[in-house]
Amino acid sequence: MSQSASSGNRDRGCIACHKISTTGFAGGHRFGETLCTPCHGGRPDAATERDAHAELIAFPGNLSTAGGTCGRCHTHHVDAVRVSPMATGAGIVASTRELFTASPDTGKTATLSALGYSPADSLLRKLCAGCHLNQDKTSHRLDPTTDRGGGCLACHINSYPKDAHPALTVRVSDARCFGCHSRSSRISLNYAGLAEVDPTALQRPDTSTLGRLEDDRLVEFVQADVHQRAGMSCIDCHTSRGVMGMDRPNNEPEKGPDILCIDCHRNASAPIDLNIWPNKLEGQIDRIPFALRPRQKFLTTKRRATPLWHIEIQKIGNTLYGKQSSARLPIPPWTPQSHPYRTEHRRLSCSACHSTWAPQCYGCHTTYDPTGNQWDHAAQEVTAGRWSEKRWNLRNGPPPLGVTSDDRIAPVVPGMIMTLDHPSLERPIFKRRFAPIAPHTTGSARSCNSCHRSPVALGLGQGRLQKTDGRWTFIPDSERLEDGLPADAWTSLDERRQAKPPANSARPFNTDEMHRILDAIPKSQPIGQGSIP
Repeated sequence: MSQSASSGNRDRGCIACHKISTTGFAGGHRFGETLCTPCHGGRPDAATERDAHAELIAFPGNLSTAGGTCGRCHTHHVDAVRVSPMATGAGIVASTRELFTASPDTGKTATLSALGYSPADSLLRKLCAGCHLNQDKTSHRLDPTTDRGGGCLACHINSYPKDAHPALTVRVSDARCFGCHSRSSRISLNYAGLAEVDPTALQRPDTSTLGRLEDDRLVEFVQADVHQRAGMSCIDCHTSRGVMGMDRPNNEPEKGPDILCIDCHRNASAPIDLNIWPNKLEGQIDRIPFALRPRQKFLTTKRRATPLWHIEIQKIGNTLYGKQSSARLPIPPWTPQSHPYRTEHRRLSCSACHSTWAPQCYGCHTTYDPTGNQWDHAAQEVTAGRWSEKRWNLRNGPPPLGVTSDDRIAPVVPGMIMTLDHPSLERPIFKRRFAPIAPHTTGSARSCNSCHRSPVALGLGQGRLQKTDGRWTFIPDSERLEDGLPADAWTSLDERRQAKPPANSARPFNTDEMHRILDAIPKSQPIGQGSIP
C-alpha cells in the first residue's frame, strides 16, 4: 500500500468528525479532501478527541511550524519567507535602534523575533512587532484592518467559509496586503485612494469625503492609483519572487521589489520562452491565461528575470490579464514622444513624476510611561511599560523629492520629524528623517512648476521662494525647530542646515542641484507653493 493511501485510511478518524473540511480545496491542495495529517499532524487513530488533538497543528502556515507542513512541498518558499523583510523586520529594528544609539545594528540580532529589552527594543515590542509574518495566527477569522502574522496563511487564505475547508490560493486578495501595508507608508491606503487625515479634518464645512476604517482611523477619499482604477490588484504587479524574497542574487539583502515600471511599459530585457523557464516557477505555466502560439515569448523583470506569465506579447501592443479578475488591459508603452525631456530627466524615477500625492506626517511626539501596561507583541502578553505616540500635521499632497543611494531622484516622505522621550535619556531626542517611498498613487505626470518652482519638491517645506539680484531666498511658513529647519523641511538653501541622513540612505538635494532645478525653466514662470496646478 502506498504511503498516501495508508495516510488516507489513517486520516478517516479526522474526517469522521470534520466532514465539512473535506471540501473547499483548490488546485494542488485537493489531497486534503482525504489527507489531513500532512498539514495538521495530530493522532487520527486516537480514541478520544483530546488524544487526537494532542499533536495537532491548527495553523500549519505559522512560520514556527511551516518547515514541517507547507515546507514539505514548498521548501524553497518557506526558506525564503523566513529571512524576508516581512518576517524579520530587520530594517525597522536597525533604524529604531539607531534613533537611540546613533549606531545602526545590522547584525543577526536585528530582527523582530530576537528583541531584547532596551528602550529601542521596548518600543519595537509594543508598537511595531505586530506587523510581521513570524507572529503566529491564533484564530480562524479574517479582518483586513487588524490581521497580523500567520506566516503562509497571512496571504494565502482569502476566506474562512463555515461549510468548507479554507481554500489555500495563489490568488492573494488585496485585503490580505491591507492589514500591514495600510500603516507606515500606507501603500494599501494610497493605492485605493484613501488618505489618512488628522481630526482637524472634521472641522471642515463639508465632511462628505471623509470616512473611518474599522480601526477608527480617519481617512479622506481621494484619487486612487490609475492601476487600481483600471481593475488591477496588488499581485498583478508584485511577483511571488519579489513578495517572498526568493532567488535573490548571491543572497543579497532586499533592494526593493522585483517589479519595476519599465518591466511592463518599456521592457528592454530579452524575452524568454517555455524552453528556458525557471525550474522553480514551472507551476506558473499552467496558469497562463491566453492561448499559446508557437515559440511564444514572455517578458521578464529586470531585477530577477522573473517571467511575467500573465502578459501577452503582441505585434501591436501588449496585454495584461488580471490574476484576480477577468480584466484584459492594454499596456501603454513608453515612447520618446511621450517623454520629450528624457535626457534632462534621466536621473528621475518614474514615481518622481507620476506620483500624484503621498502621505506625509510632519509632527510626532513619542513618550514612555513606566507605570503603564501594554500588549507586548514579542512576548504575546501584557507587560509593564507603555509607549504612546501623538502626531499632527498630516498632509496628502505632492511629495518632496530626494536622491537615493543609487543616484536616482525619487519621492521622499518624513520617516519621522520626532521628539522621543524616555526615562533612560538625559533629555528628549529630536530626530528628523526622510525616506524614499513608492507612493502607489500613479497618475498623469506632474507639471513642470510642481517641481521646478516648488519649495516642497525641493525639501524646503511650504513657504515663499523668491529670486532677487540673482540670489534665491526662501521664507518658510512653518516655525523653525531646534535643528534650525522649518517644521516641514528636510533641507535648506544653505547646505550647512541640511538634515544629515544615515549612511547609504536617500539624501536631500545639495545647493547646486537646487539652483539647477530652480533655474531650469524661464524666469517668467510663476513661483508656486508646492501644489500641482
